[in-house]
Amino acid sequence: MSNADPQEFAVEFRATRYDGYRSFSYLRPGDDYEEFALAKEFGRTPLHDMALDDQEIERTKRLIDENIIISLHDHPQIFPHDMNQVRDYIRTGREHTSYVGLSRSGMTAVFDNMMDGTACVTSKFGWKWDDIIYDLGMRRSDLAHQDYARIAYGLDDITAAKENGQIAIVLSLEASTPIENEVDRIDILYGLGIRQMGIAYSESNSLGSGLKEARDGGLTVFGKRAVERMNALGIAIDVSHSGDQTCLDTFEHSDRPVLITHAGARSIWPTPRMKPDTVLRACAESGGVIGLEAAPHTSLSHDHPKHSIESVMDHFTYCVDLMGIEHVAFGPDTLYGDHVGLHKIFAANLGVHQAHNGPAYEPVPYVSGLENPTENFYNIVGWLVKHGYSDEDIIAVTGGNIMRALEKIW
Repeated sequence: MSNADPQEFAVEFRATRYDGYRSFSYLRPGDDYEEFALAKEFGRTPLHDMALDDQEIERTKRLIDENIIISLHDHPQIFPHDMNQVRDYIRTGREHTSYVGLSRSGMTAVFDNMMDGTACVTSKFGWKWDDIIYDLGMRRSDLAHQDYARIAYGLDDITAAKENGQIAIVLSLEASTPIENEVDRIDILYGLGIRQMGIAYSESNSLGSGLKEARDGGLTVFGKRAVERMNALGIAIDVSHSGDQTCLDTFEHSDRPVLITHAGARSIWPTPRMKPDTVLRACAESGGVIGLEAAPHTSLSHDHPKHSIESVMDHFTYCVDLMGIEHVAFGPDTLYGDHVGLHKIFAANLGVHQAHNGPAYEPVPYVSGLENPTENFYNIVGWLVKHGYSDEDIIAVTGGNIMRALEKIW
């Protein structure tokens, strides 16, 4: 069950086709699946005050209502209210999607990364092929029982979602680890709807090195085959969690733009989770796009070491200057529930300690301004409006740049 109260988030965007559907409501909770008390989708944390005046609010809403808004990386699922229950919840294979939250977000499309490294249906360590297929099948079954969210197989599904008051779900995986040494599994995942895949997560795999490794061996021979296959199929490649040399090798070997769906600039906050200038420039040269990251305690900055939207926007302005505004977007990497608590429980699986190893910082219970997928883009667009960005630039960084890259990838 969910504790959603739509009145807790009062911004009204244009009407959508959302009709009140809740995940797995075609089944009997308690009989057909184990029921958990889920986190509040609205009002779990105080709303961030953007200090917008009436004119700025109207411009913010207009820009969201009239244009294609895309999150390059999020997890729009609802987690248990008690995060200590998260492993038992995940083992059921039924993560609930916040359809009501998405309907109030203003987004047109979201790159939905599902369980990613927490896919522990049968294993404590995640990334097993059977678990990923189980997760993917459950998500598709739930999506098939409603008409608001549609799976995006190509650009036409994103534009149709905008026209029809829907949201397009781009099914994604943060790593190619589940394919093991079977390149044809990429075709299977494509056939099941996957349209974006990472090379490696924090740990190395048969394709290349993850960012928590002390030595980065770069893209392997098999990794090059996998890149070629993803290019041939039309799967967007992500290097957010890959080591620096693996990133550079991927840019060089791919004949299509490569994405960094959720990261920031190491020059702003020096940790392995952020990307150095060499990688950021190479991403831009490939025609790719970076999505600015906002998961707790990742994209901090020396000017704003207490993690908030202001920290993230320090990375944004740096990347715009370094890469060009046409190569910058947003991949907030948020969810519904206690994200800090999730990191603590899955620290080993997600490589949290190694990836975040850097300067001391003040821990926060949540990232103010970028706490969940519902609030993110109102605050992002509001920040850009407040800081004098043109309509053209705002449209580009909140969706246009991603659409342009996808035209060459898909």
